[in-house]
Amino acid sequence: MEKAPEEILKAIEESKPECLLTEAQRIINGARKTDYGDARENHEKIAEFWSSILGNPVTAEQVVLCMIGVKMARLCLSPEHRDSWVDIAGYVGVKSKMNRGE
Repeated sequence: MEKAPEEILKAIEESKPECLLTEAQRIINGARKTDYGDARENHEKIAEFWSSILGNPVTAEQVVLCMIGVKMARLCLSPEHRDSWVDIAGYVGVKSKMNRGE
């Protein structure tokens, strides 16, 4: 029998001492920022590539939403994979920063 969503999230939160949201915030403001630079600029660059590949304009905001979709699709197969949950929280954080003009 499959686990209920609340059981999965509880197990994920208990898998590490650090809160999932805290971990995502630490990553987007630390390692990812160091590795990839400003989040908006990075997602704008991705949008340029995707626009060229797809032959249609893509915005940085759409890149974020699509990446959340990628992570959600992966969670359909591995709902207990913590990294995908952290990545989704990180993308939500990036989108929030974009909305605030950061």
